[in-house]
Amino acid sequence: MAAMTKEEPTAPPVATREGEARSAVAEARKAGRSIAFVPTMGALHAGHTSLIEAADKGGAFVVVSIYVNPTQFGPMEDFNEYPRTLDADREASARAGADLIFAPAHDEMYPPGDQTRVRPGPLSEPMCGAFRPDHFEGVCTVVAKLFNIVHPDVAYFGQKDAQQAVVLRRMVRDLCMPIQIEVCPLVREEDGLAMSSRNAKLTAAQRKQALCLYKALCTARDRLMAGEQTIGGIIAAMRDTIMESGPAEIDYLSIVDPETLEPARKPAGLVMVAGAIRIGETRLIDNMLVETIRD
Repeated sequence: MAAMTKEEPTAPPVATREGEARSAVAEARKAGRSIAFVPTMGALHAGHTSLIEAADKGGAFVVVSIYVNPTQFGPMEDFNEYPRTLDADREASARAGADLIFAPAHDEMYPPGDQTRVRPGPLSEPMCGAFRPDHFEGVCTVVAKLFNIVHPDVAYFGQKDAQQAVVLRRMVRDLCMPIQIEVCPLVREEDGLAMSSRNAKLTAAQRKQALCLYKALCTARDRLMAGEQTIGGIIAAMRDTIMESGPAEIDYLSIVDPETLEPARKPAGLVMVAGAIRIGETRLIDNMLVETIRD
């Protein structure tokens, strides 16, 4: 008897227009299904598919958006070079359990004459916000638009973009959106590097050097768990770890409250160690939640 082969899941349909996405969601609701949503910019990797898999639990109708949003890129950033891999993304989404891909045309998200933006508050100002001043306004604007089209019950985001998740939770609360935000664990490569679509831009030497950020976070984690209280000293040790690896530009290294993003002055309880660096032309971010010794 010939060996049986496992069939590949059927690729989900792709909606490119707002009306198509709304109709598909309405049909799912009519069938009694809740709506789970995973917003992405495509170039999907295992971090993204872990979100889709989480959304697929419980029988929800899973919508994955794939849209490279121009308003969250600065003028000197990599919007034009950002990878667009819709066919591969559709296949990856199918394997992870997606029911619909929403890949809108640009004029759907920003029609001619568009001028309204969602401006976030102080949570968007430290960390990445200090180096990408309009980034979170672009994120909030496009996510609000997507929420208004998809009307999800639950939306899934990754811990790697920790500040983004905090800002979006605040937006949902402040704008009275009836949406639950779920933040799923950060997914790493075997050697510890946080998965990112931008990792593909690294040369072999840069890829090896990029581990310095993860190693710096581990240095901070170990010192915090050992009871060290001097935040400045811990951050200095993180900086040394990064600079010893080779030429890199440090945007920030921070130890903050994971909910308020305020700097931790005396660590007690859960804190977030976070950083952003640039190696060559590639900007890398990473973070780690650490349970410190309580008073």
